[in-house]
Amino acid sequence: MIENSTASATPMTDLRPVRRALLSVTDKTGLVEFARALASFHVDLVSTGGTAKALREAGLPVRDISDLTGFPEMLDGRVKTLHPKVHGGILHIRDNAEHMASVGEHAIEPIDMVVVNLYAFEKTSQKPGVAFADVIENIDIGGPSMVRSAAKNFSDVAVVTSVADYAALAEEMAANAGALSRATRWRLAKEAFAVTAAYDAGIATALESIEAPSGKAVFLQEELPGTIRVIDPLEKALRYGENPHQKAALYTDGSGKGVANAKQLQGKELSYNNLVDLDACWELVSEFEEPAVVIIKHTNPCGASTGATVVEAYRRALEADPVSAFGGVIGINRVVDAAAAEEIAKLFVEAIVAPSFTAEALERFAAKKNLRLIEIVPAETRRVLKQVSGGLLVQDADRLRVSEAELKIVTKRGPTAEEMRALLFAWTVCKHVKSNAIVYARFMDGHGQTVGVGAGQMSRVDAARFGAMKAVLPLAGTVAASDAFFPFPDGLETVANAGATAVIQPGGSVRDAEVIEAADRLGVAMAFTGVRHFRHG
Repeated sequence: MIENSTASATPMTDLRPVRRALLSVTDKTGLVEFARALASFHVDLVSTGGTAKALREAGLPVRDISDLTGFPEMLDGRVKTLHPKVHGGILHIRDNAEHMASVGEHAIEPIDMVVVNLYAFEKTSQKPGVAFADVIENIDIGGPSMVRSAAKNFSDVAVVTSVADYAALAEEMAANAGALSRATRWRLAKEAFAVTAAYDAGIATALESIEAPSGKAVFLQEELPGTIRVIDPLEKALRYGENPHQKAALYTDGSGKGVANAKQLQGKELSYNNLVDLDACWELVSEFEEPAVVIIKHTNPCGASTGATVVEAYRRALEADPVSAFGGVIGINRVVDAAAAEEIAKLFVEAIVAPSFTAEALERFAAKKNLRLIEIVPAETRRVLKQVSGGLLVQDADRLRVSEAELKIVTKRGPTAEEMRALLFAWTVCKHVKSNAIVYARFMDGHGQTVGVGAGQMSRVDAARFGAMKAVLPLAGTVAASDAFFPFPDGLETVANAGATAVIQPGGSVRDAEVIEAADRLGVAMAFTGVRHFRHG
């Protein structure tokens, strides 16, 4: 929002008229309209390369930068604005007599506005198979230099780095006879420094991950960065954090992907806890290839299922724990259709996240005005950051999956085909449950379904007992997944006594032999994955 946007609200001494503007933009969205507005205030337009060409084609009077500097653009455009007549015109202080004498002596023309957006370095560097030379050529030099100069001298110069500011600035200039207020210039300067900081951070991060300069830029995907740079702009303030006494806000990476950048189609404003649950929900439901529905409560799944259709998967997920599902968050990995919407609308739900919703589904949800519907573009999470006092913990995202071929069957009896499919389903869900975690599941009619979830317990035996206690569906004939090894036979005995006939676990305990012996004694089939899935936060 533009501050002090009317002449009556802005002291005349606070205003600076814009008489000359330098425009040099990569993103030409809205450029002609904004330049036409500037021209209507008799602003002298000075421009470079493609920007000047676009303005001329629109019939606007524009001077080439070489006319201002007396020096031609050169080196394929690498040098065009790096000149004293550009930076002197931007940086001189209008109220400083020595500065004014100096620019007068050297015939330097004042530049009152700089309109710049930078080369698309990040977009270029993320192209598959991008040439190293293209990465380097998309490092903007002149643009950030002009932006920083103008932002530093905000007392006299307005710096415009965002297309989103064009309309409001034109409106303010119309209200103030072609001038802008100090408050606006200061706001723009702060935005500008944030832009150059993020731009430089993006360059440093990308170049740090390139193995060696060559014809093709080879990025080291597996290495942790030498420096963590998080410069995500504020998207919006949230009402509060996990609790009402905590302040909170959402910051986004601007990618248009993932939960933070998802589109809200209807419903109340998202809360901090909604966003955390939605992320947990989407992370789990995205693991499945077939139609799947996950119901999350406090970041843990209370019901998860696959199905032939979304509505079938939803009914089975809800069936697993209908009490806990009340007030939960739902994740769906398919388009939400009318049939699914009609079923889900019967339950009080905080939010639903899915790739899309049909028009008929939206129509059925419309009556539930507080229900948040979130349309998401999937994003791959490569790294997980967690703040601790004094620093950050960084790790690769847990993307490891296991296949049937990778399992080691350690018991005399191997799992049946149905038990094996249930074990793999349970293992996938268990990966997303807070440790210590035990998940009971079954495989019926060709699809997996959770039966009981024991989450976040201090002992593995308690997790096994709690998961069984939570079950409302029959436990007989289920399978159980444990996110880490059973340190003693008692955990295995607990899930077997509850009704599980097969178990999947990492293995690796010094007492594995005792646990295997207990499984054989109880007739339980057991598979070792060789990997664990602790989830601490």
